[in-house]
Amino acid sequence: MLCLHRLSTQSSRWRHLADRHGGQSLFTRLLALGLAAVLFAQTANLVAQPVLLTPPQLDQLVQRIALYPDPLLAQILTASTYWDQIPDAASWADQHSYLKGDALASAIQADHLQWDPSVLGLLPFPSVLDMMAQDQAWTEQLGNAVLNQRPEVMDAVQRMRRVARGYGYLAPNEYVNVVDSGGYIEVLPLNPAVIYVPWYDPYVVFAPPRPGVVVTTAIHFGPAITIGATFGTWGWWIGSGFVWPTHTILIDHRPWVRVLGNRFGHVHPYAHPWVRPVRPRVEVHHRGR
Repeated sequence: MLCLHRLSTQSSRWRHLADRHGGQSLFTRLLALGLAAVLFAQTANLVAQPVLLTPPQLDQLVQRIALYPDPLLAQILTASTYWDQIPDAASWADQHSYLKGDALASAIQADHLQWDPSVLGLLPFPSVLDMMAQDQAWTEQLGNAVLNQRPEVMDAVQRMRRVARGYGYLAPNEYVNVVDSGGYIEVLPLNPAVIYVPWYDPYVVFAPPRPGVVVTTAIHFGPAITIGATFGTWGWWIGSGFVWPTHTILIDHRPWVRVLGNRFGHVHPYAHPWVRPVRPRVEVHHRGR
């Protein structure tokens, strides 16, 4: 309504200008340009505001990652808000999958990688980045939901965890500890420096067990991934995770407050901030070196 009021006021000025400089034809052209500007502004506003997802839609969105250990899940949620950087990061991680630990951290610095620290923090997990890169529409939808509906996203994770735990699929084992803390289910690595990436079929673990199914074998885990102090610059220094009752994501033990409105200018206060290289990205690490 405000836009239409302004357009009406402006049209009176254009009519006066047209009467002085060319009559009805000039007024018509000016009015058409004004309407086009209003429609463009309204369309841009619609594009900038992602559609809010319903609880069932959010449940489906987070199913594939809801049972991940809390520190890894926190990194995935924040990295998803930089969805445009994920494909390149996944490609780099695949090409350097032979590097582990300190050697990988050194390669990240030596190659002058320009991505956000939340994305760099996932480079030790090529399978996770591949999953995100292969379904870019899902990753972008998740990122928009994290920016625009963070409390609802975290609530959806909790709903899915309660379902999987209720059916017996989500339980403590030699890879993770499952803790009920004040009604919120935490999935924590037994060793904070060693992360195992789970693999499971959402159609199995979020549904009643079929006769004869051994629920304890429904969730598989990949090889151990050690996250040492050298990865502290990318969010792993003090630890990542959640304060579930307040819907807070913790990255480097600090609340992560990037939202839709500040997404272009916000810089997370890392304990040891990663200074993005000003030099161009290079490739100095190759297999066998």
